[in-house]
Amino acid sequence: MPNDLKANEDIQVRQKRIRELESLIRHHQELYYNGEPEISDEEFDALWDELASIDPENPLIASIGADRSDRWPKYRHRMTMGSLSKATDPESFLAWAAKVKYPLYLVQYKLDGASIELQYDEGAFARGVTRGDGVIGDDITPNAIRMNGVPKQLQEPFTGSVRGEVLMSKRVHAIKYSDKANCRNAANGLMKRKDGQGVEDLDIVCYDAVGRLPAGEAFSTEREKIVWLKRMGFNVVPTVECKNPEEIIVYRAKIMELRPTLEYDIDGLVIKGDRIDPEDMNKLRPELQIAFKFSPEEAVTTLIAVEWSESGTNVTPIGIVEPVRLAGTTVQRANLANPGMIRSMNLKIGSKVVITKRGEIIPKIESLVENPKDALPISIPSHCSQCGAELIDEDTRLYCPNPECPGKAYHRLEKWLSVVDIKDIGSTLLRRLFEAKRVMRIPDLYTLTMDELISFERMGEKSAQKILRNIKGRNEVSLSQFIAGFDIEGIGLLMADKLVEAGYDTLDKILAASPADFEKIEGFAEITAKALYEGLHLVEKDMRELVDRGYVRIKPPLRRIQRGTNPIAGKSFCFTGELRSMKRSDAEKLVREMGGIAKSSVTKDLDYLVTNDPSSGSEKNRKAQELSINIIDEKEFLEMIGLK
Repeated sequence: MPNDLKANEDIQVRQKRIRELESLIRHHQELYYNGEPEISDEEFDALWDELASIDPENPLIASIGADRSDRWPKYRHRMTMGSLSKATDPESFLAWAAKVKYPLYLVQYKLDGASIELQYDEGAFARGVTRGDGVIGDDITPNAIRMNGVPKQLQEPFTGSVRGEVLMSKRVHAIKYSDKANCRNAANGLMKRKDGQGVEDLDIVCYDAVGRLPAGEAFSTEREKIVWLKRMGFNVVPTVECKNPEEIIVYRAKIMELRPTLEYDIDGLVIKGDRIDPEDMNKLRPELQIAFKFSPEEAVTTLIAVEWSESGTNVTPIGIVEPVRLAGTTVQRANLANPGMIRSMNLKIGSKVVITKRGEIIPKIESLVENPKDALPISIPSHCSQCGAELIDEDTRLYCPNPECPGKAYHRLEKWLSVVDIKDIGSTLLRRLFEAKRVMRIPDLYTLTMDELISFERMGEKSAQKILRNIKGRNEVSLSQFIAGFDIEGIGLLMADKLVEAGYDTLDKILAASPADFEKIEGFAEITAKALYEGLHLVEKDMRELVDRGYVRIKPPLRRIQRGTNPIAGKSFCFTGELRSMKRSDAEKLVREMGGIAKSSVTKDLDYLVTNDPSSGSEKNRKAQELSINIIDEKEFLEMIGLK
């Protein structure tokens, strides 16, 4: 297709999607503010994000967060009702805390409701105004006055405003509004009903105030505000004081555990200092406070056991936890990384822990919440279950030092099948072949016969033929794959690619090199160089046999690698949608052959998403845009690898 026609087609697709998004946003805004929401807040935000990414100047973008109802009169706020910046993980929160460096932190629940300003004149309630765009909102005074927690007359002649959150309790939701998706949706639907029906089922909980006290002075500290709000009879959000950011992280974990038992829904914590800064308070995006939100990828659970997984020479702890919902799935296992992590966190059987799932396949235990009195120590193994050798515990790594350990030999076979991409040899068949001593080394795979496979697994002739065809069909590999497939300690595809780039571009050159030669390569320190040298000579016989007998042919290095300008090495790629020049599986294989990483999903550590339709609105496109990941098309990918 000519370039100009393709460009016109792309513009038409983009404009069509913009119109669709505009229509969807208006529809769901109307339902959200004036009726019954049909979708979650996350889904609504995703529509906004997609529109902003493909048409940032769209008139709708300027109205994000604004109320769209014309059924209530508008009224100006006395205090700016801004929206806080957010942190969704401890790292982001600690980065913010390092900037503000408060001597004392005030921590409050982040209530999951709808913001409202209660205005008072000389102590008398004047009106209730919704958040709107942060400056002007809807005057819903007839409804607000009937909500619980709105004093009609204060004990003092206060003139100013009080900020709170309109909420529905979980108890009321369960009894009267269980047909609504959640408390927040139900509360939003009721608070602005023109007939006022049901508003008496809503509560207002307060957390801020601006105005003049009876003597004419303003509030001096945030703590003074909280004391005053309680004295005036308002329902006040729980507030605790923390001395440092680490204490807040521990408190957050405890609240995550208590969250299901709380009266109202909360979606995080609000963190602020005690000093009042009027200039920052008047910003639509205050900088001196932050919302430390709960992530759907975090949960609190109990560590009930530890299993020790053996992979090659490494022995790795896996935590068994009480089942908990995490990012839409039920989780029962969590990675513990190494013995050092167990010691540094003081983890025990029975510990309350925070687990996270941020792109990992197996969730990770992130931190300790507390150790109950009856928690028991975790037993760390001292000997290899495969060969009986005493394990070496280096804190960050627990491993068997025996180079002849059967566990190492078996894992090498698994690694070869994975790196070379030989399919259909399942773990059950491989284990049976290994235990029968039929396949102990990589070359043994290439001598298997159909009769042997049929007898070992009792499989049909077609299945046996398919396995043999897959083995023989993967008889041509890159030098990087060949080296990485032998599971030498510390040498994966990236390190093997560095070997090739450094000029060791044949097997003979690699096998002839000394540890001192390897040390000169970028990224190879003394320990890695020694491990590579010793590992190569342990498997040299097997390597030679594979090549000399013609079981495997090593492909010449790609030209880009020879020139030392390989842009793929170490970079991760995810492909979505249809490619024109090759199958997606072939593109992923090409990435791996050049020392890159092929991923099946979009995570925050992804380098490139490759797609020919960046405006499709697919989940991968949306997530890549959210995470600011580079999105390239097929042509750019081919140029990157030197095929264009």
